Amino acid sequence: MYRDFGLFIDGKWGPSQGGKQRPVIDPVDEEIIGHLPAADERDLDLVLGVLAREAPNWKKVSGWERSVILRRIAQEMRDLSERAALDMSSETGKPVAEAKGEWNAAIDQFDWYADEARRIFGHVLDGREPEVRLNVRFDPVGPVAAFTAWNFPALLPARKIAAALAAGCPIVIKPSEEAPSSTLHIASAALNAGLPAGVLNVVTGESARISAHLIASPIIRKVSLTGSVPVGKLILKQCADTVKKVSMELGGHAPVLVLPDADPVAAATACARAKFRNAGQVCISPSRFYVHEDIYEPFATAMADFANDLKVGRGSDQGVEMGPMANARGRERIIEMVADAKSKGARLLAGGEIPAGHNRGYFYRPTVLGDVPEDALIMREEPFGPVAPLARYSSLDDAIRRANDVPFGLAGYVFSKSLEGATRAAEALEVGMVGVNDMLLAAAEIPFGGIKESGMGREGGQLGIFDYLEPKYIKIRTA
Repeated sequence: MYRDFGLFIDGKWGPSQGGKQRPVIDPVDEEIIGHLPAADERDLDLVLGVLAREAPNWKKVSGWERSVILRRIAQEMRDLSERAALDMSSETGKPVAEAKGEWNAAIDQFDWYADEARRIFGHVLDGREPEVRLNVRFDPVGPVAAFTAWNFPALLPARKIAAALAAGCPIVIKPSEEAPSSTLHIASAALNAGLPAGVLNVVTGESARISAHLIASPIIRKVSLTGSVPVGKLILKQCADTVKKVSMELGGHAPVLVLPDADPVAAATACARAKFRNAGQVCISPSRFYVHEDIYEPFATAMADFANDLKVGRGSDQGVEMGPMANARGRERIIEMVADAKSKGARLLAGGEIPAGHNRGYFYRPTVLGDVPEDALIMREEPFGPVAPLARYSSLDDAIRRANDVPFGLAGYVFSKSLEGATRAAEALEVGMVGVNDMLLAAAEIPFGGIKESGMGREGGQLGIFDYLEPKYIKIRTA
């Protein structure tokens, strides 16, 4: 599967200098899909040298020229759509239709940033004296090191690569070892689109080893991460030594507030469809459902029915709506959380087991838990899997308090027919993004990101490019 790839350094594919490789595992049957090089310190030093060389060169390329190249990368990616989606499905287990949708969303990032590359502009202020001008401009921050997760292996790298290139920054990116092919396909598209050698580099291998070596270098001036909270905190500490610019999206634990005037069946259907997408392995996945007591029962019934009707299997099989989880550790965590919730009084409404006939792979049935208490582990920590915990409430103020009573703040959702109620709830949620009667938040044109321990900075929209730029103030006295 990876015969055309390897480490991508200075515009060339190749093995690691140490000759070591790491396997990629199919989450459906636990078989080895293929092997990719494991970069060592010599490979990383080579990358750092390339980035240092290319930073001043790429910075000088005009935004208009960068825009043309980004648009060509998007077109090359369109030509790769079928193969890229199948490879992504093989690595992650997600249905091919979901993989195609994600690949198209990744293309959107390059299209969006092709426009943003031409719109990097500062401003001029009149000084306090007639002969003084105060200029503010934005310059590329410099070489970027980026690290991404496995759950959206095309979209997450695209957000970082497209923004860095548009801003004038060369980049090295380390994709997840569990799902690397999408990043490799993006690099291939960039090569075919004529991106100068060395502006985009891809390394694979051991995450901790690679990140520590790159972050320790003063050549890297910006770090972007999509990952877990513990990894994010570690990287923040590493970046402190050389005071690097950092942006990171660290996941969440998204609350859903279902107000008493909402349609319980329509709301439950929308929630279930979003919850079980990508087997629940979505950072903005709704993961705590606070439903008003007046409509709780029809909501719970509709959600359980939806879960029971989902077809689970290999993502490339006809009619499959949910694949396996990506790895064994994720499934073990889900099993632990479900057992904990049940031991504390939660009711099992759907799922709660490994599906029959799937003794290999990392499958788990779509699961709905009813009347889950607040002290259950799943209400305090992000499940990142196909389990929906439901809880009743009577007072909206109490529901908002419970929704905000976690250290995470990425996304939240509200269902209501009342503009007043929906606005009040949406503005009270302590999160970076809110969906009202809608759960499809991610798009190239919006600023994606969170608050509290869910991270810092934004990706996408008009704000996304500023995480790769530094403002410079120039005072000019004309006489």
